[in-house]
Amino acid sequence: MNFLIVTGLSGAGKSTAANALEDIGFYVIDNIPPQLIPKFADICMQSSGQMNNVAVVTDIRGSAADDRSDIFSELHGGLEYLKNSGLEVRILFLDAPDSVLINRYKETRRVHPLEKSRGLTLTSALAEERAMLARLRESADYYVDTSGLSLAKLRDRISDMFIEDPSEKMRVKVVSFGFKYGACLDADLVFDVRCLPNPFYIEELKRLTGLDAPVRDYVMSFPQSVELENKLRDLLDFLIPLYRNEGKSSLVVAFGCTGGKHRSITFAERTCEYLSAQGLKVKVDHRDIEIGKIK
Repeated sequence: MNFLIVTGLSGAGKSTAANALEDIGFYVIDNIPPQLIPKFADICMQSSGQMNNVAVVTDIRGSAADDRSDIFSELHGGLEYLKNSGLEVRILFLDAPDSVLINRYKETRRVHPLEKSRGLTLTSALAEERAMLARLRESADYYVDTSGLSLAKLRDRISDMFIEDPSEKMRVKVVSFGFKYGACLDADLVFDVRCLPNPFYIEELKRLTGLDAPVRDYVMSFPQSVELENKLRDLLDFLIPLYRNEGKSSLVVAFGCTGGKHRSITFAERTCEYLSAQGLKVKVDHRDIEIGKIK
């Protein structure tokens, strides 16, 4: 099991890093008190392989205000215990210069945890926080300065650092649906294939779906169907790298026809096969395949 501790300065991007880790398959817990990390790791090790990648986010929020000066003292001993137990423990430390962190606090109008609890100025709070985290920073396995990174670039950086299979970097969901039952509201890209001949009006095909070869063969027997598919594939080949470069971790591509049974399923299935062959992680969902099914 991979066990990652995410820590660093307040405002340095730990929440963004946690979201990126979750997107690539980590089980993530945010704001866990440092004292509880070894106990939680013990629980994870007893999960019989059900938790392979775990990340916990910890920082100065994880203890009572009057006990923050020494909240990480027990953690270091706990980490040695975990490593001696055979657990691969790594530390990711996120940081940025004070000037950058101060600007981020001004932009978001958030209050530093030590400002609130101890009545410090923001500059003094950052200095005290750095002192508290100094030992963790020295022992970190990974260090990321987030000062020059947008949120999308930070997510991409974290994904590149910890993803095991590059094909997992973006997950694509291909959906078929029927417009008569409502639009696919969670789709990033929607393609309307009602412009193609409808198998519903062929008696021997109307009770079948796009999962059946006779329907797929009929839909793709028309030159306009082949040309449309080729153009859509060219578009996806162009768009997916752009989405990926902007840090998008999941993409929903939807195909709609009238009832969601024939043309949309045909295109969804064929698109899923096409993208899978390119090494992408793809799954397909036929939203309306059972609604109003003709028997």
